Amino acid sequence: MSSVVKDQEALNKRIQKEISENPVMLYMKGDRTFPQCGFSARVVEILDKVNVSYATHDVLSDPELRFGMKGFSNWPTFPQLFIRGELVGGCDIVSGLYDSGELKNLLNEKGLLSK
Repeated sequence: MSSVVKDQEALNKRIQKEISENPVMLYMKGDRTFPQCGFSARVVEILDKVNVSYATHDVLSDPELRFGMKGFSNWPTFPQLFIRGELVGGCDIVSGLYDSGELKNLLNEKGLLSK
């Protein structure tokens, strides 16, 4: 399967550029208007509830990114949420942070929620 990724270094640069340009970046199955799995749908629902601006990238439509992302983030599953360039985690972690109120605190600390 790793043969899908032709050049991990070039892919890492592409991913780094995307997470640098988007303060809240969600790599997911599907997109925010049509999530392709329940975990991705849950994270979209949470981000919409906290009313933060975010970008998404559909890993199903980009096989190279889908397989190479795991090497970039060292995280085996999707979705993967990045905030200001740092991996927050997947659905379980984002859900836990949301339920505890820590996600809103994190987004506030990073200057990503309007007051």
